Amino acid sequence: MSSLELSGGRGWAVTAELEAARGGDDLAFDRLVGPLRRELHAHCYRMLGSSYDADDALQDALLRAWKGLARFEGRSSVRSWLYTVATRTCLDLVEQRGRRALPMDLGPSSDRAVLDNPPLTEISWLGPYPDQPGDSYEQREAVQLAFVAALQHLPGNQRAALLLFEVLDFSAAEIAEMMDTSTASVNSALQRARRIVNDKVPAVSQQRTLRDLGDTKIRDIVTQYSTALEQGDAESFIALLTKDVTWSMPPLGHWYDGIEAVRDFATTIPLTLCPSWRHIPVTVNGQVAIAGYLGETADSEHLPWSIDVLTFDGEKIAAVTSFVDPTVFPLLGLPPRQ
Repeated sequence: MSSLELSGGRGWAVTAELEAARGGDDLAFDRLVGPLRRELHAHCYRMLGSSYDADDALQDALLRAWKGLARFEGRSSVRSWLYTVATRTCLDLVEQRGRRALPMDLGPSSDRAVLDNPPLTEISWLGPYPDQPGDSYEQREAVQLAFVAALQHLPGNQRAALLLFEVLDFSAAEIAEMMDTSTASVNSALQRARRIVNDKVPAVSQQRTLRDLGDTKIRDIVTQYSTALEQGDAESFIALLTKDVTWSMPPLGHWYDGIEAVRDFATTIPLTLCPSWRHIPVTVNGQVAIAGYLGETADSEHLPWSIDVLTFDGEKIAAVTSFVDPTVFPLLGLPPRQ
């Protein structure tokens, strides 16, 4: 239960903050929404598939909430009201900007390494989402890449209904009121959304897989992955992968499917043509990830290159999603060089 819905002294404090905010006290408004800011931002990310778009949406939603505070009648909790405003803001952005994609959404995979693979800047790409130390199991599970990517295949209303119901535990009747529609329409949207998402998201979540692996085994795999890249050790690297592994690199359009295609790509480009790697382990979208820094020689300065988000199937890596975007590094609190 949200701290804004607690009874007793805190409930009185929320009422006092609400009245102060209605009177124009912007600091009271900040204190009112502060405990919900992180979860509202995550909701905007799930809706929009971009941390930067989530920043814009949350800022716009809170501005709308501040301006509309006098119209809040208190029939629902502050949390419900803020989710209503945030969801409607995101739906406006979905209509304006469309959905975000991964390379496999655009066309078939490549069988061999493609050297001429420039960034496709005209595409709105799915982006990574930084974890926070206090995030719960459920919070991490709700931003895993496969789930957020699957959401992008849903129309805005289905996306919103599924998230509000499955992730945030609002009832169909509450969602109908939030989205200004009927309960029957919400239930219909939920049925259609579940069919699409269930077809695209593995039955076993990455959080469950990582919990089963344990921290020691995960650290061992991350070390092997990093060391193999840094030493150009193709056989050790390939041994970490499943036979049906995929490797994609937004914003680059080409992607690879299956161990032979990934072997050809890995041995041709990251293990050979990229002169020197250094790595830092991170967590992104509730998953294991590795920040890669590229240098001209082993002794030279290494600069940010990509964030490799790993998807596991048991003890092997089933997918590598490399976000080739140095601007993501500050978002994750990573150093500008190694």
